Amino acid sequence: MAKLVIVESPTKARTIRGFLPAGYHVEASMGHVRDLPASAGEVPSQYKGENWSRLGVNVEKDFDPLYVVPAGKKKVVAKLKEELKKADTLILATDEDREGESIGWHLSEVLKPKVPVRRMVFHEITREAILNALDDTREIDQNLVRAQETRRILDRLVGYTVSPLLWKKIAPKLSAGRVQSVAVRLLVQRERERRAFRAGTYWDLRALLNKRPDQTAHRFEAQLIAVGGVRVATGRDFDEHTGRLAGGKNAKEVLLLDQTQAEALAERLLQGLWRVSALEEKESTRSPAPPFTTSTLQQEANRKLGMSAKETMRVAQTLYENGHITYMRTDSVHLSDQAISAARRRIVELYGQDYLTAHPRHYKTQSKSAQEAHEAIRPAGDRMLPVDQLPLAGQEARLYDLIWKRTVATQMANARLRFTTATIEVEDAVFRAGGRTVLFAGFFRAYVEGSDDPEAALESQDSPLPPLVIDEVVDCRDLQAMGHETKPPARYTEATLVKALEAEGIGRPSTYATIIDTIQERGYVFKQRRELVPTFTAFAVTKLMEDHFEDLVDLKFTATIEQELDEIAAGEANWLHYLRDFFLGEAGLENQVRNKEAAIDPRVVSAVDLEGLEAEVRIGQFGPYVAREQDGDRLTAGLPPDLPPADLTEEMVLQILGQKSDGPQRLGEDPATGQPVLLKVGPYGPYVQLGENGETRTKPKRASLLKGMTPGEVTLELALRLLSLPRTLGEHPDTGKAVQAGVGRFGPYIVHDGRFVSLKGQDDVLEIDLERALELLAASPERRGRGSSRGVLRELGEHPAGGPVQVLTGRYGPYVKHGEVNATLPKGSTPEGVTLDEAVALLAAKAASGAGAKPSARKKTAAAKTTKKTPAKKTTKATKKAAPKKSATNS
Repeated sequence: MAKLVIVESPTKARTIRGFLPAGYHVEASMGHVRDLPASAGEVPSQYKGENWSRLGVNVEKDFDPLYVVPAGKKKVVAKLKEELKKADTLILATDEDREGESIGWHLSEVLKPKVPVRRMVFHEITREAILNALDDTREIDQNLVRAQETRRILDRLVGYTVSPLLWKKIAPKLSAGRVQSVAVRLLVQRERERRAFRAGTYWDLRALLNKRPDQTAHRFEAQLIAVGGVRVATGRDFDEHTGRLAGGKNAKEVLLLDQTQAEALAERLLQGLWRVSALEEKESTRSPAPPFTTSTLQQEANRKLGMSAKETMRVAQTLYENGHITYMRTDSVHLSDQAISAARRRIVELYGQDYLTAHPRHYKTQSKSAQEAHEAIRPAGDRMLPVDQLPLAGQEARLYDLIWKRTVATQMANARLRFTTATIEVEDAVFRAGGRTVLFAGFFRAYVEGSDDPEAALESQDSPLPPLVIDEVVDCRDLQAMGHETKPPARYTEATLVKALEAEGIGRPSTYATIIDTIQERGYVFKQRRELVPTFTAFAVTKLMEDHFEDLVDLKFTATIEQELDEIAAGEANWLHYLRDFFLGEAGLENQVRNKEAAIDPRVVSAVDLEGLEAEVRIGQFGPYVAREQDGDRLTAGLPPDLPPADLTEEMVLQILGQKSDGPQRLGEDPATGQPVLLKVGPYGPYVQLGENGETRTKPKRASLLKGMTPGEVTLELALRLLSLPRTLGEHPDTGKAVQAGVGRFGPYIVHDGRFVSLKGQDDVLEIDLERALELLAASPERRGRGSSRGVLRELGEHPAGGPVQVLTGRYGPYVKHGEVNATLPKGSTPEGVTLDEAVALLAAKAASGAGAKPSARKKTAAAKTTKKTPAKKTTKATKKAAPKKSATNS
């Protein structure tokens, strides 16, 4: 008989299958096969009357969880059971972290094998790693299972206990989460700082100098630093809350120049003699950053590739399952001897012996809470192949290349730099110029770490000063008075939020992508360029949590929970005692919610307190709105969902209220139809409309303003151009078919013959012409099987049940297809980014709902049902948790 190996995904199964010897059969579980009930509909009838069934956890019976097999996983489970009947051994080869351990345990509980069960773990999918893991199997680690189960129960207790309170007190459909609420609070705190910020203005001088004789290579810039022996003020001298000089600084300590003074000073200094008064040179070395962990990979992919955390993890998962990189959920920076040797060989081959460190460089993980994964994220195997030697393209190629470069750089020599500082004096003023020269590039040849400051120069860039000597006279070619305004604290990006969460010990790096995705889906955060901006709703919810459940959003308390879970995973803490302390008793969460609910006034907690704003901002049933008393009347108007709270001013409030009270603004008439063109404001922001409502039976044509547009700049001409979208640019020379430009749910685009290309950067949907559109179409990767209406965009691979899985485009957007079942891609997913595993899960969910099949397929199904003589009884697969055997630690 064969040995049955179960992994999570078809891709992983396909890769592993090629490395196992004869007699092994590999199947995919498609992720978790059971979980706590996702809704009341999933709770089995025999438990619906229980007062704990809504939670899915029997708190009174030692937090006993109720696990159910979702409808979409029943066929998967049935197939695995059939395959198990043919096997003499069950090998659980799920991922090596806590979640993978949990999936393996759940499989064992659901399948109830009567044959030996072994656990097989590996951190890369190569022939050597798989065969080694096969020779070193073990039993399921019950401590890891307990830790993951405790996390799941904990998250359920917080979410299902606090969220209903938010529905009652603020607005429907809100949610609280053990980690998500803390992440939202970080964003809200930063937005509060931005709102409280007051800008300060200061002036200085920038000189363009050159060494004699005048040559381009001899030109350099210098900045004014002092006048009359007093340092000139810079941005760091200001109080961010007042916009004035901080700490009682006066003219004796720091010189604050205004525009008039700066311009007068510049005019005076232009007549003076500019002389080099001091020179300082300093050499420095730079060492490469450690190899990637989950957190640092997410940060760098966001900075350098513009990829979201979710996108990064999805692409990394694909690379791992196809055997290209090691396991991508890890806190470790350790590299194996095999990886170090492979990197060193590749360095000598590509860059030469001089670029290799004298001795192998080893990194030690600093995090005390580093989890089970053994190694950093690196290219798999012992060859360290560059990206151009692998069958990769698109995002997979870009992310692999980033990982390869970071890994190789760890074994390269340090970079050596020389920093030069020149002090130049003219009359009573002192200027300073700085230069940087890379003496030896070292690891810069392969990799330079990104920066969270978009204006920061990369360390690998040369910006040298010309050779200068003390007392040398230089010429001033230009001297400009420069005005500056201090900037508010920067909003978090995905990269900086991940960095902050990890630094505070909040959550696990492997969950950050899900957290960031969740807070956006729940309406607590939206993206503005790369910034994560909290909504008005986030402000209200955070204030409620701070005032009434401070522990749940306290950074240290949340980090302590993670430490407790780590101790449970190590067998050093009792999971049951921890849950009892957290949820039950006088100070437990259950009692806190019960006691505080009556005291929480909905009118108070639904108000959003914004510093410096007289108008009232509240959260209503349909979202945030602003209210103001005027002439005895109470005026209200909805706030745009993409308006940052820190940016709301009294002037904007008056404009929003005025637009509602004054009604739509008439911009003029459409010359072609004679109908009025109106500027209106709706719940999703301003838009233009052709014609009045109700003039005809058809709905008036509308168009939202493009990103960055304001109502004040909308003219009749601009409105007509917006209403003309999508517009035809011309015919494609190869096909004779139209090329159009328009705006869709994913932003501006061009389209030709069913093929869409997004517009980004400087391309304006209102200005782009046919020539530029043809360039973008030519540069965009070709997709096979395009059609004019329902073209195949991608072939994802073989479905576990047989048959191809495809991504297509239809009249309602992109969707995935297998056989007769179609499933629309969810918001945030793109045709280019969706994976086979994600598509199979979407199709399974759609098939379970009965809504995804074509009408003809549904009719056939219905007809088949009517011919059945004896309808089968409807059964729900539900299993109460079979607890691991309790040891002294778990008693």
